[in-house]
Amino acid sequence: MVGVRIQLNKWQQAAVALGSAVGALLDPRRADLIAALGETTGKPAFERVLERMKRSAEGRAVLLERPRVLSSEVGHAWDLPSNTFGAAYANFMGSRNFSPDDRPPVRFMDTDELEYVAMRAREIHDFWHTLFGLPTNLIGESALKVIEFEQMHLPMCMLSVLGGTARFNDKQRNLFFQHYFPWAIRAGMRCNDLMCVYYERHFHEDLDDVRAKWGIIPAPPSPKGLIDNP
Repeated sequence: MVGVRIQLNKWQQAAVALGSAVGALLDPRRADLIAALGETTGKPAFERVLERMKRSAEGRAVLLERPRVLSSEVGHAWDLPSNTFGAAYANFMGSRNFSPDDRPPVRFMDTDELEYVAMRAREIHDFWHTLFGLPTNLIGESALKVIEFEQMHLPMCMLSVLGGTARFNDKQRNLFFQHYFPWAIRAGMRCNDLMCVYYERHFHEDLDDVRAKWGIIPAPPSPKGLIDNP
């Protein structure tokens, strides 16, 4: 299915969570450690997301069909008109030489359903970057983690914000807390439940239209260009 499932007792979960947290703080580029931290601390949050998806028609369709964000499944986005959501996503990925196939597998969920929900949350991360217009630098990732926390209440998201802001220099810290943090709080509260969206069915739609439909507030431009480019 999504990954090789590893069953852990509570003590083992705590040990993996602690080790992953320390490792991720020492090396924020370790996506596998960040993923393990999210899984071992996020089961209650993923359970709540699963229940919300089951109450949503579009969320139920996602759970039934279990789409994956893989090159083989979303490659057609590169051929869509430039105004569409799919083309914006393709441009976001292509301009950074990102591949949708690079996400680490889910290993620490108890059931197939929770395993899929955790994988879905991981794979749609770049859709959210595209929709909110956020870069992939430290400030952009920290701002998106604020939105992800408001949407899913995953402890890992808040821990990532704390870890990210600890690495800011003074200029970045001021910019984030004065400009991007207030926007992210507002944007995360105002938008729809983004885990209940079947994004692949909306690739062909105009980017501005889907933003309006889902209540997306794009990130504001940085004052005087202070935010670094991705």
